[in-house]
Amino acid sequence: MALPFPNDSFDAAVMALVIFFVPDPTKGVAEMTRAVRPGGVVSAYAWDIPGGGLPNAPIQAEMRAMGIKPVLPPSANVARIDALRELWTRAGLEAVETREIAVQRPFDSFDDYWTSCLLGGGIGPVIAAMPSGDVEQLKTRVRWRLPADAAGRVTANAHANAVRGRMPM
Repeated sequence: MALPFPNDSFDAAVMALVIFFVPDPTKGVAEMTRAVRPGGVVSAYAWDIPGGGLPNAPIQAEMRAMGIKPVLPPSANVARIDALRELWTRAGLEAVETREIAVQRPFDSFDDYWTSCLLGGGIGPVIAAMPSGDVEQLKTRVRWRLPADAAGRVTANAHANAVRGRMPM
């Protein structure tokens, strides 16, 4: 929100998997553009939270199906590809481009996936506060969404949206 660098200090600024945590994304992007020289590049990528792009999206979907609201970052909607394009365009950047990045993340087992997802601040505390029977029901539902292969591994599909633009000369 207030980068400790003079104007026009860098050739590029990148915000990686962070913009949805920024309380005022417009101000955050303005700070990035302020710190990048004319002709430089400003870019970001973010899990597509509204579009179910998080690796833990299967857990969030089943939580919602059970009437449990997952905690989301303060600016989750800015991660939509059209919102990123609009934010970069409004910031005065030129040659704005967007794209989706699809990834697969393998886990040794369902328990490995589950444990990794519980480390995230938005899901772990909510699940920790749930009655144990509800947690078991949730795990069963998520396990159905992420079937294991013959070796017991599960793969989480995820996608992020990326945006970049060039500072005017």
